[in-house]
Amino acid sequence: MQSKNIAKIVKPRLFDTHCHFDFEPFQSESTLHWQQASDAGVSRLLIPAVGISNWDAVQELTITAPQQCFYALGFHPYFLNTDCAEMSCSERMRFLEARLAASDENCVAIGECGLDAVVDVPPVLQEAIFIAQLSIAQNAGLPVILHSRKTQSRLLQLIKYHQFTRGGVLHAFSGSEQQAQAFIQLGFKIGIGGVITYSRAAKTRRAVAQLPIEALVLETDAPDMPLCGLQGQSNHPKYLPLVLQALAQLRACAVTDIAERLWLNSHQIFGLDAD
Repeated sequence: MQSKNIAKIVKPRLFDTHCHFDFEPFQSESTLHWQQASDAGVSRLLIPAVGISNWDAVQELTITAPQQCFYALGFHPYFLNTDCAEMSCSERMRFLEARLAASDENCVAIGECGLDAVVDVPPVLQEAIFIAQLSIAQNAGLPVILHSRKTQSRLLQLIKYHQFTRGGVLHAFSGSEQQAQAFIQLGFKIGIGGVITYSRAAKTRRAVAQLPIEALVLETDAPDMPLCGLQGQSNHPKYLPLVLQALAQLRACAVTDIAERLWLNSHQIFGLDAD
């Protein structure tokens, strides 16, 4: 009797480009959480810092999984009043430059940095620290991971005015195709996460259906930004395949048609080998 050849199902390679893996609930049993992500097809992830308080933590996590976990160093606007608030902008930047000089090859970006119009941190302070981080990233040849909440227009103005050319990722994109294209023109990838799983996010869903696939990367922002149907639960990198599935549905294509391109995009923007 002739044997049948059964094709092996191969999961697409996935890169979670924004996961706060040093936050709760991942701090306990981090090995288990990484195994769950790996079992779901997440081969690599990037852990952005929020300030001096977690620089050690994000670097230590990548040491345990070299070539799988990467990190970024920077100052998140949300934490400027609580993380080393007594430091001046210039003092913080001296710390960042010194840490970058001593960092290993797993440090591939500056961030999470940007502007937030909702948090109670003076806009003048936010902008000064953001501009200073752009300068450091430009000199270091590193991309930036952008945080933006109701500040996309101002971020674009500052990036253009200060002639930042290293690109990066516009994290947690929520907006129109026109807004996304403005960042793409400046060399940025667009971070696509759980927001596209919500039908109420009509404008964002229309945008990601039309944007060039070469400009997109996947992310979870775990443990934040839970997907539709998982509200009230901590987000997890193991749910990244659901974001990929939602993106494929919006673009009316198969997961296999876009997965490898998204993998390549993620490595390209961070200067990593995709093999």
